[in-house]
Amino acid sequence: MKLLFATGPSINTRFLIVVLLSVFFLVTEQYSDKLKPLRHILSVFVYPIQYIVDAPTRLFNNVINSVEGYEQLLSENKVLKQQQLINSARLLKFSALEKENIRLRSLLDSSFKLGEQVLIAELLSVNLAPYEHVVVVNKGSRFGVHVGQPVLDANGIVGQVLKALPLSSEIILITDPNHAIPVQVNRNGLHTIAIGSGQLNKLNLPFLPNNADIVPGDLLITSGLGGIFPQGYPVAVVESFVEQPDKPFAVIQARPTAALNTSRELLIVWSNSQVIPLNNPLSEQVHGQD
Repeated sequence: MKLLFATGPSINTRFLIVVLLSVFFLVTEQYSDKLKPLRHILSVFVYPIQYIVDAPTRLFNNVINSVEGYEQLLSENKVLKQQQLINSARLLKFSALEKENIRLRSLLDSSFKLGEQVLIAELLSVNLAPYEHVVVVNKGSRFGVHVGQPVLDANGIVGQVLKALPLSSEIILITDPNHAIPVQVNRNGLHTIAIGSGQLNKLNLPFLPNNADIVPGDLLITSGLGGIFPQGYPVAVVESFVEQPDKPFAVIQARPTAALNTSRELLIVWSNSQVIPLNNPLSEQVHGQD
């Protein structure tokens, strides 16, 4: 029985042999290069084992890096969206400022062309009832504004000052049914009166006969008669001319040149003979005279 189970050296003997071989290989590796080829061959067989053993660690690190990278991307994406929203709001503001600057430049260009002294006023409120077209601006008698002054925008006559309060003024538009303005046809000098129709895009010319020399497309300008509006300001463009053989006057309608429904800045005009020091309030002027 002993011979049947006796297969070789004991476990202690084997362990001793392995230790001695290890020491031998270490010493030989330290002081000689003879084992280098063997080491290269063994490394080829050992590498797959190292790769498999290291795979869980690499997988775990990749998962951690992916999660951290995903969270970082979410955070950066959130910050970028917030920044985009802020930039979009700023662009909207810049766009509004740019359009306002264009409007103001147009008004200033118009003031240079007019030759009269002007004051820029901003719109505060609008009352466009069917039979009352009145707007309120932020300049009043404190700035020298007075009743009857003509008001215009970059395109033409808007109306005239109806009431001058200390800090604001009411402007009656030329389309108000109670407003009339002396005009003349720019092409031939024909004089007539333009009356408000109650609609922002329409003026009536009710006092011209059927044979009047006026056609659609004619430009109507202020005639200077009446002493309110200086001569030469654009007022409207004739849109229709309908003869009425059984009546003394034709039905003529014109479209105002001023942007009555979109203008936010208006020009209040003084004639050259009525120069007002606009830089000083009216109270300061009175105090200076005292």
